[in-house]
Amino acid sequence: MTSTNPNSDASRRTPRDTRDGRLSRRTLLRGTGAAMALPWMESIPVWGRETVVGNDPIAAPKRFAALFMGCGINSDHWWAKGSGESMELGKSLEPMDSIKHKMNFVTGLFNENATGVGIHPGQTGNILSGASLKKGSELRGGISMDQMLANHFQEQTAVPSLVLGCEQPTTGYHETNFSMAYSSHISWQNATSPVPMEVYPSLAFDALFDNQGSRRNQSILDRVGEDARSLSRQISSVDRAKLDEYLNSVREVERRAAAMRASRDKAQSRAKDHGVPIEMMARPDDGLPEDIRDHMQLMCDIVAIGFQTDKSRVATLLLNRDLSGLFYPFLDVASTHHSASHSDKSDEYERISRYYCSQYAYLAKKLDAMSEGDGTVLDHSCLMFISNMWSGNAHDSSKVPLLLTGGLSGSLETGRVLDYVEKDDDDRKLCSLYLSIMDRMDVRLDEFGDSESRLAGL
Repeated sequence: MTSTNPNSDASRRTPRDTRDGRLSRRTLLRGTGAAMALPWMESIPVWGRETVVGNDPIAAPKRFAALFMGCGINSDHWWAKGSGESMELGKSLEPMDSIKHKMNFVTGLFNENATGVGIHPGQTGNILSGASLKKGSELRGGISMDQMLANHFQEQTAVPSLVLGCEQPTTGYHETNFSMAYSSHISWQNATSPVPMEVYPSLAFDALFDNQGSRRNQSILDRVGEDARSLSRQISSVDRAKLDEYLNSVREVERRAAAMRASRDKAQSRAKDHGVPIEMMARPDDGLPEDIRDHMQLMCDIVAIGFQTDKSRVATLLLNRDLSGLFYPFLDVASTHHSASHSDKSDEYERISRYYCSQYAYLAKKLDAMSEGDGTVLDHSCLMFISNMWSGNAHDSSKVPLLLTGGLSGSLETGRVLDYVEKDDDDRKLCSLYLSIMDRMDVRLDEFGDSESRLAGL
């Protein structure tokens, strides 16, 4: 581990790649109890694992992220028509206007094993797997597609997947006899186990930067400062500006995460004093941000940094769980999310739908502002927005709202409206979409979930 003492031998070394000791375009800065991966730097020679094949440099990595909103959308305002820059968007999709040419509006896809099984948990726990879910005390479904991708990339990235949430999981059983675990988790590592979901931004930040030990309350940037200054002297002025911008961005995220860490530490003490699990406490007593806007934006920032630095190539972000109890006073909505969804065509629920689209747009625009190789991080990614049902009032999951943004390094055409509503059921399966996305990320399967075919027209 690199020392921060300027007189030490370690501090005078060039920042190194951790695997082979040679300078890489993706360099690690090190400090006491922390490691910071950096974004793509054009002026650093392509050494180490990022070598050349013939005369061509290795392509930028492809990434996938899924953002989930429970209980559906306001369907009156969730529409798009046209293509490219001239695409027209419904009111709820207005946050995507400036980036619509990099988006695909997809309608009509459905998850067959989430229909005819009752409302809520049975419509949610298989949203990324397409598996048939078992009722009762034994959880049984299937591995989710994000974890199929994570398994593929686990030898290439430090964090195989970021599994984040903005609302605590809930426990118990629904009236349909499905476990509420299905309502609380979209990422599943196998048929019986969800991937543990991190809801605390400070812990997600620490995992991303290997922030450990007694110094985790000290600034990471201060601890890696000597390495950062050493690197800055070796790179071009363009990359130096990129480095400065990145470090400033991390410092802002770190500042916000640190404030939330203090709240979580106090919540842990309260939970211990009262003899209750911290996850059973109400927000903000559980240490989660009282303002959900701060929480969601910070989680999006953490995903963006993870992708920018190639620390991870796969992420899921549960913006809210199914049967959500979140409130939105800043939207002038008095009801909880779940209650509001029972009037899904109201002005109030339209504002909620548009707000969730704005969180998706925030992440997409942030990635699109990050230059990388021949494009941006977004250009090499696929961001998916999805809900578990079309109508919260009717609990209708015969089709689901879905957006895709980013071109996966040119393998996915964008700026389109893709309508599968009139297709046969076999030709509009969510799992066919997942097979198509996994193909483009070099994970090729004969079948996944309930599908053996790719999605036509994608």
